[in-house]
Amino acid sequence: MTIIRIDKTQGYLVFDLFDKYRVFYRQQSDIALAKKFIQERLDNDESVIFVSLDTNLNRPIGFTQLYPKYSSARLIKNYILNDLYVDKEYRKMGIGESLIKTAMDFARQNGAKFVELSTAIDNYTAQSLYEQVGFKKLEPETDFFTYRINLTV
Repeated sequence: MTIIRIDKTQGYLVFDLFDKYRVFYRQQSDIALAKKFIQERLDNDESVIFVSLDTNLNRPIGFTQLYPKYSSARLIKNYILNDLYVDKEYRKMGIGESLIKTAMDFARQNGAKFVELSTAIDNYTAQSLYEQVGFKKLEPETDFFTYRINLTV
């Protein structure tokens, strides 16, 4: 197994995995939409994607996607580990952990102060992995409230 950072010419390595990731989170499979979304992120330098490759079969088996996040008040840059997915037959083999550690190393080398992520409340497997790697579950923010407004009808 090897992990590479993909560039805008290598989106094809993650299209299918990204579609499977969305299905895992109860979204309708739509490979065309998955391709469009990933390619836009790569073309616009809006995310960093690492792909795990099975070197024996020369095929992608997992990926993670990071988005930059900035704080004007704190003058810091951080990353959101937004997506992590490993094909079912490759789970429990350390691939997810390797992808996370690769993402953390990248963020650290690029001046980030932290990496944060969110996961489904019922995704106990992921929660266990994140805590094993060293992520800490945060208590609700006490200094700030987070607000959201939907912009689509």
